Amino acid sequence: MRYYNTKDWLHTLFRVTRADVLRKLWWILLVIAIYSFFIAYLELEYWKLSELDKSVLKNIPIMHSLLGFAISLVLVFRTNTAYDRWWEGRKLWGALMNNSRNLALKLSVVLKEDEKEERTLFKTLIPGYALALHQHLQKERTRIMLFDEDAQTRKVIQSIDTEKHVPNQVAGLIYENVKKLYRDGKISGEVLLFLNNELQSFTDICGACERIKNTPIPSSYGVFIKRFILIYLLTLPWGYVFQLGYWVIPVVVVIAYVMTSLELIAEEIEDPFGNDENDLPTYKMSENIRKSVEEIL
Repeated sequence: MRYYNTKDWLHTLFRVTRADVLRKLWWILLVIAIYSFFIAYLELEYWKLSELDKSVLKNIPIMHSLLGFAISLVLVFRTNTAYDRWWEGRKLWGALMNNSRNLALKLSVVLKEDEKEERTLFKTLIPGYALALHQHLQKERTRIMLFDEDAQTRKVIQSIDTEKHVPNQVAGLIYENVKKLYRDGKISGEVLLFLNNELQSFTDICGACERIKNTPIPSSYGVFIKRFILIYLLTLPWGYVFQLGYWVIPVVVVIAYVMTSLELIAEEIEDPFGNDENDLPTYKMSENIRKSVEEIL
């Protein structure tokens, strides 16, 4: 995710980044410009249309004014839906960070100072869940990064099967070791219930993130929007040539830039767990969870 100063207008307006839509759309805008020039040349120079033909073509903007309202509603709904998915993902990871800290705080109070083995184990497992979830959502072969060289912790971590659902296995290890504390008499039944909310929240957050990741916008809806934009742009020069002349070329290019940019931005942020520049920095969040838990425990 790219961080920037929202108040620095000059730097924001003229900085070209890897995620800038103009870098991705320049060839489409070039094709639109060539197409608009071709239509303008045909109507103004080659066909030499009669006044009757011109009057018919001049009625086309009426259709565009009606379709423009419809397409604006569709694009607003598209971008709002994509942003809702991005913001929900951010709230889920914020909840994961808070619950990880809460669990660590509760364990730091429950565990005695001399129970260093248990503290070290949870100091690895709690942030390890966030890291495993990050890599799980990245659709990579999930692996667990050790934060220390403790032999007991390494033995527990090595029991994870990376071919299976790793976040569930890490959550299971946290449950198992909390239950071990109860069996060994280090915590009471009341404390076990006291820790249950944070333990349960891990799998709830994972399931919600998977719902966002594995449920994209329906393909028929996306195809319809792209076709709608294409038809709108291809018919746009026909009716405005007699009003704007060759100025129709930059006008159509600007309109194409606005419409295609909105669709491109929506496509990028609807999956907030990818590697695009505007996606959520889940790895950075997992590192912050690790630092917080290590400080607490």
